[in-house]
Order: sequence, then C-alpha cells, then structure tokens
Amino acid sequence: MAAPTKLQQDIAEAILQMVREDGLVAGSFVNENNAARRLNVSRTPVRAALDHLAQQGVVRRHPNKGVEYLGAAAATIATGSDSTELALARLAHDRESGELGDEISELDVMRRYALTRPEVQRLLARVADLDMIERKPGYGWRFLQAPRDPKAHDERYRFRLLIEPMALLEPGFALEAGWIAEMRARHRETLERPWQESSSIGFYEMNAAYHEGLAAASGNRFIHSAVKRQNELRRLSNYDWIFGFERVVVNCREHLQILDAIEAGDRELASALMRSHLQRASQLRRTDEAG
Repeated sequence: MAAPTKLQQDIAEAILQMVREDGLVAGSFVNENNAARRLNVSRTPVRAALDHLAQQGVVRRHPNKGVEYLGAAAATIATGSDSTELALARLAHDRESGELGDEISELDVMRRYALTRPEVQRLLARVADLDMIERKPGYGWRFLQAPRDPKAHDERYRFRLLIEPMALLEPGFALEAGWIAEMRARHRETLERPWQESSSIGFYEMNAAYHEGLAAASGNRFIHSAVKRQNELRRLSNYDWIFGFERVVVNCREHLQILDAIEAGDRELASALMRSHLQRASQLRRTDEAG
C-alpha cells in the first residue's frame, strides 16, 4: 500500500473538516464533485484522498452508490499526528488509572504531555468528538464517564453476551458485499504492523468497527444502537491497553474464525464462537475490556 502524498493527506484532512462543518453522521455519503468544488481542486486528488481515507477505514466506497462516511470514531485513525496519538493513549491511561480527575484544562494537558497549544486543541477536539469529554461553561473540560468500574465491566459483558451472539442469528442478517474482505484486510494490517504504545487506538477502532458492523448486519436497529453505545462506553478504557500484542493476536484470530463461519453459512457456529470470544475477553481482568 503506497504511502499517501502530502497533498492527499492535506485534502483528506480538509474533507474531514468539511464533514464536521456539514454535521454529517455515520452512514452519510460524501459527494466527490461537491468536495472538489468546495476545496477548489479537481476530482482526481479528491478521489485519491478518499481512497486514502477508505484504506484507513474512515469511509467506504459502494459501487454505483458513492462514498459512505463511517463516523467520527473511525476518523480518529487518520487525522492524528504521532505526538497527539501517543498523548491520547496516555490520557486514556491516566484517566482510567485515576491520575486525571473529572475536569481538565488545556494548560494541564500541555504540561502533562509536552504538547503545543494547537496540538492540545486538536487532541481535546478529537476526544470531544468521541463523546468522552465536554467543554465546561467558560473554562476547561470535564469527562463524561467515570473511570473504569469493575461492576460496570461485568454488567457490560453480560449485556453484550445477551445480544451480540444472538445478532448473528437474526432472520434478516446480511452483510454488505466486500465487508468481510475489508475486515480481513484490516485485521491482517493490524497483525503485520509493529506494535507501539499508540497502536491501541487504531486497534480498538478496528475492533469496534468489527462488532458494530456485525450488529448492523443483523438488520435489527435496536441491536445496532445498543452495540454502538457499548463501543462508546468502553472506548477510553480500551485505549488504555495493558495486554500487549499477544492478546491482539488472539483477538484478531477469534474475529477471523467468526468471519470464516459466517462465510461458510454456519451462523449457529458463528454465534457460538462470538459467545466464547466475549466470555474469554470478560475474564482477562476484572477492571478492563478487550472484546
């Protein structure tokens, strides 16, 4: 996979800014012609930038339909610099370990993570886009969720065990063409990429997209909504990843086994594998998540 040019990266960021300004949500479509006109460039670099975003899992191309935006959570994979990506992983750890209180300021974050003010502003904007913090009236930011809670962890997994295996057995279950191939490629890329501290962010977003995609395929809007909400609630604790690459490998292999069963038309087996996957993940430790 060729690295994107500086122009492609700049246009990709401009497209994401346009998406935010227009208030597009996951499932909305990005129009190439409109983007080219608003950014005052030809369609060729816009198409290349969208291809780059598609490779990052931020958008998805649909033949004869257009380019679907997959949401703010996916966009975090493509927009952060190495320094802000690392700071985001460390912020998650500090919050989940209790080192950060319920409220933070830009100055606090600048000092703690050695960032410039523009970097801090981008970081906090990303965290706010993910519904993890909100701006306080006047000054500062507050976290929207308490640090990890063992009781909430157990309840969350019991809830997921109730719905995610059953989602695969819904009568209207149907995956979009190409989704399994796309997920296989993203899992292979995760396994091949050298693991570092900030890798937890991209890994979690891929993991969340996997579970959310299967929930969407159920055709049951309530299951889909519930899984999306669970992904939001567990995002910060999963950005604080302590299991290392070994658990990443296990997670990816279990995900791929479920996909094998679905492709073979054996959704009963896929459902059983999902249940086993979630049960093992719930037992890794009492104060974190990895499903």
